[in-house]
Amino acid sequence: MLTLWDLISPVLKLLRPKAQGGRSKPVRPASRVQRPRAKRRPRPLAPGPGLFELAQASKPGRPARSARLTARERYARVAQDLLREHGIKVRRWRKNMSGVAWTVKYNDGSVARFIEAPRPVTPLSTSILLHEIGHHAIGFDRYKPRCLEEYHAWRWSLEAMERHGLAITDRVRHRVSLSLWYAVDKARRRGIKELPAELLAYQTRPAKPKRERGGE
Repeated sequence: MLTLWDLISPVLKLLRPKAQGGRSKPVRPASRVQRPRAKRRPRPLAPGPGLFELAQASKPGRPARSARLTARERYARVAQDLLREHGIKVRRWRKNMSGVAWTVKYNDGSVARFIEAPRPVTPLSTSILLHEIGHHAIGFDRYKPRCLEEYHAWRWSLEAMERHGLAITDRVRHRVSLSLWYAVDKARRRGIKELPAELLAYQTRPAKPKRERGGE
């Protein structure tokens, strides 16, 4: 005969949680619902070059601004090229506007060429440096007297500046005239009998030019 317990026990077995290893299996909490992240606004780009700047940069035959050389860079490049071309070494950079050129002959017959001059940062300092290079370029003791050699060294300097497109300012011209006047005056004090025709125009001291705007 069935009892009440026989009827209830199957239902109780279904309601009990299944055991594993003597312990009930923990119930995991429901996973958290992830909300979609809001998209960030893109940062505004830096303003690019305008149409005028692009047109200027794209003109044929016009170098970009970064490729253009400043005046000082052009002076330095010309000086470096001429020093290398004539095999001359700068022994010392002078702080004043003066220079000197000389050679050293060694026992093995080799010759070293040296100069001292100001750094080529202005038309004036560049002309003085090229003047000292000119002494080596034309050759020592090629022209007599000494004042005539000074004339040809300065002529070589100015021609080199013109050839490379460097500005020849009034201060440069005054320095050339003053230097040649000094050379003529020194030759006269030493008793020169006949002045070369190239130096007849440098017998009087030149007037000092007006100060140029911007200086040198």
